[in-house]
Amino acid sequence: MKSIGVVRFPGTNCDRDVLEMAEAKGFRAQYLWHLDQFDTGAFEALILPGGFSYGDYLRAGALSAKSPVMKSVREFAEKGGPVLGICNGFQVLVESGLLPGALVQNTSRRFIDDWAELELVNSHPYFGKSGVSKKIRLPIAHGEGRFYASERDLDAIESNGQVWLRYQSTPNGSMRGIAGVMNQKKNVAGLMPHPERALYSWMGGTDGWGFL
Repeated sequence: MKSIGVVRFPGTNCDRDVLEMAEAKGFRAQYLWHLDQFDTGAFEALILPGGFSYGDYLRAGALSAKSPVMKSVREFAEKGGPVLGICNGFQVLVESGLLPGALVQNTSRRFIDDWAELELVNSHPYFGKSGVSKKIRLPIAHGEGRFYASERDLDAIESNGQVWLRYQSTPNGSMRGIAGVMNQKKNVAGLMPHPERALYSWMGGTDGWGFL
């Protein structure tokens, strides 16, 4: 059985949650450090967890996008390997150019810690392929989670079927309510909500269980 690689940066704080999510779903999971490069053939999928990598200096995810480990992440993605970015991990993938758009400060200019109602717009071929309902509820926790792109780019993202999840009521001002997107090949995806924080009923909901 191949492993799911969990990429860690200085300031990542959801790595244990993601590792335990992968193990709960029956996968082997292994941490990958930001200074290392790795054998891309050893992994079935990669996940970049949430947190505040490098303290979110410059822009959230900007410094992590330059880390040595991202060379291997990019190589894995270019081979068609599935890559998932959650919250700060989503920001890193955007800053790396592996996903479109930008993630900027919430319109409220405040950190949001809440639950959000979401709509599944287009299914991902790997993450949540058979276990995510059309309407789901997941927790969010971010200060720079507002998805932004030009109208032209937004039209292209929509027409290419790259919108993964959409807020039913946008909490952060994301353009067109976008909460998660995919790349054109559909093997790389990112979302601001946290599925790893919604696995069991004692967490407040179980809608995150189907993402792996």
